[in-house]
Amino acid sequence: MEVATAERRIPLTRQRVLEAAVELADRHGIESVSMRRLGQELGIEAMSIYTHVRSKDDLLGGMVEVVIGQIPTAHAGGDWKRSLRGTVMAARAVLIRHPWAPRLLDDLSEPGPAVMRHFDTVIGILREGGFSVEMTHHVLHLMGSRVLGFTQELFDDSPELDSDAVAALADQIGATHPHVAEMALAVTHGGGLGGCDTDAEFEFSLDVILDGLERLRDAA
Repeated sequence: MEVATAERRIPLTRQRVLEAAVELADRHGIESVSMRRLGQELGIEAMSIYTHVRSKDDLLGGMVEVVIGQIPTAHAGGDWKRSLRGTVMAARAVLIRHPWAPRLLDDLSEPGPAVMRHFDTVIGILREGGFSVEMTHHVLHLMGSRVLGFTQELFDDSPELDSDAVAALADQIGATHPHVAEMALAVTHGGGLGGCDTDAEFEFSLDVILDGLERLRDAA
């Protein structure tokens, strides 16, 4: 009996603490992550966690590292455009599995090793693809958070919008803002476009950026 118990007892490590925190956030949202709740998940006293993480901020930063560390690198045999697109879309797939992570990435004050490795990979793809250091710098600014697989949406036109409410709003602003009204009506269920497919919009914007970069690189 004692042997079986010993076999089930997995040594507590920083990595195990961080992975448990990620799993907790995946199930219940980032708001659920506290030292007390995490201790309950691990079957230990909350104070024991501080042996492995210095503070709540250290815990959250470590969670980001775990998530970004899951992003595979997509090398496409010297095809920078395909490699960069594959790497960014791989990052997006990871972020979709952990929808709470973008908020932590936005608040990140100092990137950890996994984030640095990811950016180094992206920069390497661009440099090996013929982009100068200066142009690579511009690309990073242009792509922003897309490099990490997410964007901050300008507005929400999800399919859950109430068609009647949108129609009333469009009628109200139609005289002064006709193009906004037209777009608002178009994205309702009856308007033809429907709500945004965020994955499709992400890929659309990424492809536009990559096509433009290819032209700029060739012109340079």
